[in-house]
Amino acid sequence: MDMGIAGLRVLVTAGAAGIGLGIARAFVREGARVHVCDVDEDALSRLAGGDHGIGRSLCDVADRAAVARLFRTAVAELGGLDVLVNNAGIAGPTGRVEDIHPEDWDRCLEVCLTGQFNCARLAVPHLRQSTNASIVNLSSAAGKYGFAMRSPYAAAKWGVIGFTKSLAIELGEAGIRVNAILPGLVAGDRQRRVLEAKAQNLGISYAEMEAQAFSFTSIKDYVTAEQIADQIVFLASPRGRTISGQAISIDGDMRMLG
Repeated sequence: MDMGIAGLRVLVTAGAAGIGLGIARAFVREGARVHVCDVDEDALSRLAGGDHGIGRSLCDVADRAAVARLFRTAVAELGGLDVLVNNAGIAGPTGRVEDIHPEDWDRCLEVCLTGQFNCARLAVPHLRQSTNASIVNLSSAAGKYGFAMRSPYAAAKWGVIGFTKSLAIELGEAGIRVNAILPGLVAGDRQRRVLEAKAQNLGISYAEMEAQAFSFTSIKDYVTAEQIADQIVFLASPRGRTISGQAISIDGDMRMLG
């Protein structure tokens, strides 16, 4: 299916590995022009060696000076901007609220929520010049349900949905669509580390923790980066031109987080 996005100018945060890289590659396959940023220098180096069509910058989205440099570079390279994918995020600490270090709380919200603000505020002036403008913010199933022992992450991801809905209303008159994606259990090392940390805190095995997590879903399988990427490409294409202000779950019909 031709998504009609050849030449679309796309910026993906945390795009050198994992979900972000899947998103970047999906856009490239459809003929879009893509720039990514990441804090992982090794991942950026690997990207340079294999994905020559993807521009790249070193950037921590919680650092406003670094984000300003990113936008100067990306917009100059792409010749403008049509799509911002706010993918950058960290898992944050696992533990009971009384045991969480305030610095870990702050860092989680700075990256997962404030980082999206840092990028969106600089993207919007450029998106206003586009005829097919959109922002896609990565939230999580944790932004829909409570998540015991992951309160910083859940708080940030709930905040992403509020941010998304507010921007959709604010930017609608300019024709800029804003949506949030809420992945469930995503295949990969990051999900494995989250389940391992929760298993350790609960004093159970990894297998028991994994079984408990899937007991709350109708489809007992991990979400893939490719599924998330496909949804985002659709939203950013002309086919998604009237979809805005939505919090779209890709989670196998998850009913809660355990």
